Amino acid sequence: MSVGDGSVIGMKILHTSDWHIGRTFHTHSTLEHLGLVLDALVAVVAERGVDVVAVAGDVFDSAMPSKESYALLADTLRRLKEAGASVVMTSGNHDSATRLGFQSEWAALAGIHIVTRPEQYASPITLADEHGPVHFYGIPYLEPALIRHLHPGVMLKTHEQVLDFAMTRIRNDLVGRGGRSVVLAHCFAAGVTPATESSDVERDITAGGLDVVPLSVFDGCDYTALGHIHGRATLTPRVRYSGAPLHYSFAEAGKPRGAWLVELGADASAVEWVDLPVPRRLVVLTGDLADLLADEAFADNEGDWVKAILTDQVRPLDAMRALQTRFAHAVTLEHRPTITFEADGSTYAERIRAATSDPEIVAGFLSFVRNGVGPSEFERALVAELLNEQNAKKANA
Repeated sequence: MSVGDGSVIGMKILHTSDWHIGRTFHTHSTLEHLGLVLDALVAVVAERGVDVVAVAGDVFDSAMPSKESYALLADTLRRLKEAGASVVMTSGNHDSATRLGFQSEWAALAGIHIVTRPEQYASPITLADEHGPVHFYGIPYLEPALIRHLHPGVMLKTHEQVLDFAMTRIRNDLVGRGGRSVVLAHCFAAGVTPATESSDVERDITAGGLDVVPLSVFDGCDYTALGHIHGRATLTPRVRYSGAPLHYSFAEAGKPRGAWLVELGADASAVEWVDLPVPRRLVVLTGDLADLLADEAFADNEGDWVKAILTDQVRPLDAMRALQTRFAHAVTLEHRPTITFEADGSTYAERIRAATSDPEIVAGFLSFVRNGVGPSEFERALVAELLNEQNAKKANA
């Protein structure tokens, strides 16, 4: 194995995470698209001579995966092995550790190492290349409330404390073993801004909010493969997020999809980003409904997943149906009128009392119930017509 200058590096590791098998996207199944991306990942393993695929948590999206989700995982693991790679996989906060880890002892005999039990992180999976051993320490998602009883007398109230405790044991174990090391963990690590890098798919690690783990916790290992954040991120040259292989939220639109290819040598390492395909892009389109339906500038988005932000002054009737006549994969919309109301401090009752005519009263009511958006020209004409008819009836009574 070598880099561009032909020098030998060592073991090739493909870092991926957050597959979320079984996730739906606005009620649409993602299994077919994820299957295409995992096909591409298997191809990368075969073409680049990858030795180990490291999957850092959230393999499934649900604690109770469907049979179709299990079938996709089993098929992918089989083909990764056929392509020449071993697999080290950990459970994340979306996974059921018990279900993901079912029959993992037998899978390990085939080079598929699935780490889900809390006591497993201190016992590495050791693989070797021409430079000697590489120890893979898989840290499954460790919920503090569920593991603190295993270590009485140790303060384990936060995810930071749990991971710090686990990494201290890992470093102590490494002292006796020697060699290189790779850690897999699933967490919010310092250096990532949760408000900008997370999405609505990434559940809070703790019930009380974000529990950020300092980067110093991961000192002492050659590479840390992180999961949980769906966008790729380089926190240090040795600590990285790969992000999810598929877009699962419009908050992720535009973020690249792929994996990190790490070449771990005896004294040096090289890291390269490998792109994976995007089966269907995500796009947020903004404009009046009529413009979105007619403007040729949006022709390239007709096959995309579409979120529409409608700027019409009045919310159009049956807007989603109309959008889907052009954008078959439009799945959500928001109404954000471009004309907004600036309150003058008066109450609705005061504004109505100040009105000098029936049309002004109707206009004030519409503005009140539509957050400051008054009547359109069509509505003004309609109101005038109805009021004239009513006045005519009164005059002839």
